[in-house]
Amino acid sequence: MNDFTILVLPGSYASSVATTLALLEAASMLAPHMKLARPRWRVVSVDGNAVPLSSGMHVEATPLPKRPRADGSCWIVPGLNLASLQTLQSRLADDDMQRAARALAAHAGRGGAVAASCSAVFLLQAAGLLAGRTVTTSWWLAPALRSLEPGCTVDADRMVCEDGPLSTAGAAFAQTDLMLHLLRRRFGVAMADAVGRNLLIDGRQAQGAFVVPAMLASGHALVARLVRRIEAALPHPPTVEALAQEFAMSTRTLSRHVRQATGKSTMALLQSVRSNRARMLIESSRMTLEQVAAQVGYEDATALRRLMRKVAGGNPSRYRPAGGPPLPP
Repeated sequence: MNDFTILVLPGSYASSVATTLALLEAASMLAPHMKLARPRWRVVSVDGNAVPLSSGMHVEATPLPKRPRADGSCWIVPGLNLASLQTLQSRLADDDMQRAARALAAHAGRGGAVAASCSAVFLLQAAGLLAGRTVTTSWWLAPALRSLEPGCTVDADRMVCEDGPLSTAGAAFAQTDLMLHLLRRRFGVAMADAVGRNLLIDGRQAQGAFVVPAMLASGHALVARLVRRIEAALPHPPTVEALAQEFAMSTRTLSRHVRQATGKSTMALLQSVRSNRARMLIESSRMTLEQVAAQVGYEDATALRRLMRKVAGGNPSRYRPAGGPPLPP
């Protein structure tokens, strides 16, 4: 009996597939020393044979069984290398993707667990598995997923979401975080921690540190204008009320438009812009934290630290490159 079934589709990120296999292989190597069972897995595809991945790579896979039967493995779909929403939607209409979606739906219907990262979460949506669930995906794709599946909650700030038998993760390299999460669930905290130490990786909790506010617009003209307006106003950001008045609408209407497009409130969007500017200044300048705080409209560094912990999930010092002047704790 397998613990994991890795469903690989043509065009999957080679990095996501390799990460999945590398973590499982590390777990298998470490298990005997920890007196734990070795994880077992299989790699499958719709048609079998060598599956072409991104970057010209291939992986060998066996075909999905023609007569599906219940199995206790968690089915994992690595991220898909699709550059745009339009490409993603076109790819989801292909026959192999539809067959993969039906197989995932059948596995879930028999009580099986399913996991996916990045754009592969959209395949779970095509399989009808997201309604009523809380999920995550690549943060810049979150608005599109909310639009496709209004019945689910898309929490794009989180790196990994687990809701019942469903586990989802953020952008392509969040496959690492997803695999650590799945190993932790199946084999315990000690196994996940050992794999992380062996491969020099650790689980991250939030995508907020990586968000570029301008990309949250995803073609939404109003949000794009709001981001430009806030950026141009720093270090004196406008209030939410002032933004609503400037854009000739009530604060409630403005908030509705922003939330529909980004999943965030207007205030959260404003804070994301300020946090992003602060991060850029910390990374690219020799300013002290007090000076950075002043540049984004805060009276002191304490308020900036609170903002960045909330929005980016960590202290400002994590963004100061090696060799730069240290920031106070």
